[in-house]
Amino acid sequence: MNRWLQSKIIRWMLLNGIFFMLLMLLMRSIFHWVFGPAGAGSVARPMWMGVRYDARVVCIFLLFVWLLALVPFFRPFTSLTSKNILLGVARFFAIGLIVIYTFDFAHFAYLQQRLNASVLSYAADAGISLRMMWQSYPVTKILLGWFIAFWILFKSIHYLYQLANTEPAVATKGNRFVTYFLFFIVLAIGIFGRVGQFPLRWSDAYRFNNDYKASLALNPLQSFVSSLKFRGAGFDKQAAQKYYSTMANLMQVDKKDSTQLSFVRRTKAADSLGLNKPNIVLVICESFSAYKSSMWGNPLNTTPYFNELCKKGVFFKNCFTPAYGTARGVWATITGIPDVTELKTASRNPSLVDQHTILNDINGYEKFYFLGGSASWANIRGVLTGNINGLHLYEQEDYSSPKIDVWGISDKNLFLEANKVLRQQQAPFFAIIQTADNHRPYTIPTEDRQQLSLKNYPQDSLEGNGFSSNEELHAYTYMDYTFKTFFAAAEKEKYFDNTIFVFVGDHGIRGNAGNLFPKVWTEHGLTTQHVPLLFYAPSFLKPAIVEKNVSQVDVLPSIAALGNLPIKNTTLGRNIFADTTAVNGFSFVIDPDSRTIGLVTAHYFYEYNLLNKQEGFYSTRDNEPLPANMPSDSLRQRMRDITFGYYETARYLLFNNKKGR
Repeated sequence: MNRWLQSKIIRWMLLNGIFFMLLMLLMRSIFHWVFGPAGAGSVARPMWMGVRYDARVVCIFLLFVWLLALVPFFRPFTSLTSKNILLGVARFFAIGLIVIYTFDFAHFAYLQQRLNASVLSYAADAGISLRMMWQSYPVTKILLGWFIAFWILFKSIHYLYQLANTEPAVATKGNRFVTYFLFFIVLAIGIFGRVGQFPLRWSDAYRFNNDYKASLALNPLQSFVSSLKFRGAGFDKQAAQKYYSTMANLMQVDKKDSTQLSFVRRTKAADSLGLNKPNIVLVICESFSAYKSSMWGNPLNTTPYFNELCKKGVFFKNCFTPAYGTARGVWATITGIPDVTELKTASRNPSLVDQHTILNDINGYEKFYFLGGSASWANIRGVLTGNINGLHLYEQEDYSSPKIDVWGISDKNLFLEANKVLRQQQAPFFAIIQTADNHRPYTIPTEDRQQLSLKNYPQDSLEGNGFSSNEELHAYTYMDYTFKTFFAAAEKEKYFDNTIFVFVGDHGIRGNAGNLFPKVWTEHGLTTQHVPLLFYAPSFLKPAIVEKNVSQVDVLPSIAALGNLPIKNTTLGRNIFADTTAVNGFSFVIDPDSRTIGLVTAHYFYEYNLLNKQEGFYSTRDNEPLPANMPSDSLRQRMRDITFGYYETARYLLFNNKKGR
């Protein structure tokens, strides 16, 4: 081994890497000793994941040192100045770790959360915060502990320097090259966190379905840095209180409380269907844009099979997702709260991962989530396994089907793999299947192409009917084929007759809706949020086409009501089966990129720009900006109030709808 460690700087980095890894393992062990709840069970797996998080932090530090060592005049083992710089960097890193872990322990003891960037808000009232700390914590003892810890660390770092500064044998260029190359590979793997498509992310800690084990696994420095970009995210409680009465009345809150801002209500059954714990299969469909589909008469007839399903089920023609994007769509569906975050998505914010979901109130059901790729994408794993108790999460590596592209296995195989699992269930189940192939690179497996009648159209015909390319058009054809394949398999299974199937788009796609919809759809981007919503259960649901405006956040409470499943609803989703007329139907929408919020009803679209404070009012029925009879001021004001009510309430609930509330 010594022949490969001729470089003193490499030897020093290895010694310090091991030392800091052991230091963080010690801190993690102390964390478990202090905060570990009784009956926590085995913590070997979260401890190991924590070691991987620690390795990332240490490897980033070592990479910085290595880059410093590549500077020609930096010679820490021959130059006193360079030596002081090297030891200074290591000591600064050590001090940072001790300080971070100290604040992390205090933060967890107070809030039961690992350290995050929200603590920086205390700097706004530094004097008050410092007095609170002095009165709440043994500051003198902490400072004394710091002094002792720093002294031990400084001595240890100096000793490791001396240990590395032994005269090596003369190294050959070949040995030096191999050593550097291998060390670089070690650092790269340590920083990436795994060998695979996606890096190790903070949301991976939530795979244990246990909040404490997730906290035990997390590294406080990574948690702090990961949340730093979301530091400006927050809410205005006074604004939420201002619109509470409006929103509480709309949501039909059981016991109104403007102080606590309670939205608790029990969802009642839609009617007496005589159901006894029906199975639920919810399909979240990638990029299922309404105007590109057959249900609205697109001349290219892209989804004929799904169109026939809609004629046999309860089809909501005017469903809107609150925002564009798959991560925002999954968030709204699972949590019942529109993702109104301005920076990236709510799923990527560690401070928001703890959310109450109706799925946890559905008792006696096995819960499944199937997706063809990895749940590490957009940190969606934290939303799922961090909030849905006992969830069986199936990902790419859990299937026998081959991966076809970046999104994992094909949607057809995803449906068939899900069916294999569901047909084996003895207890009622709630399964969510998330598709992905109706998305670039629009991969259609060779094995399925011969089953499809793919047609090519000239570019002007494509663009005139909402498509940018034949590949995108073919992806819709393939999506329709995967639905047909799924039902061909499911109809043969025992679970089929006692199952409610629900299909909803995760979002739409911006584009030219042509003459299929009023101009406001194209000019104001409503095409990005208008999606199909279908409830299909031929054994007990009578076919119906519903014109009422509804939202993606309504999906779970409506499923619960339809299945006669008692739940506690604390968010902004409503039971859309309670009233299937167009009266009081509306959909809240937001475009975080352009900073606009709005409300879509059967007749009008109200839009407000948060940046320049301009508002607009448009018709959703005619091809003119507004009909001749302008809406009354009272109607305009009501739509404005509901729009801001949704926006401010969603901002508040994102931070205040935690599990157990």
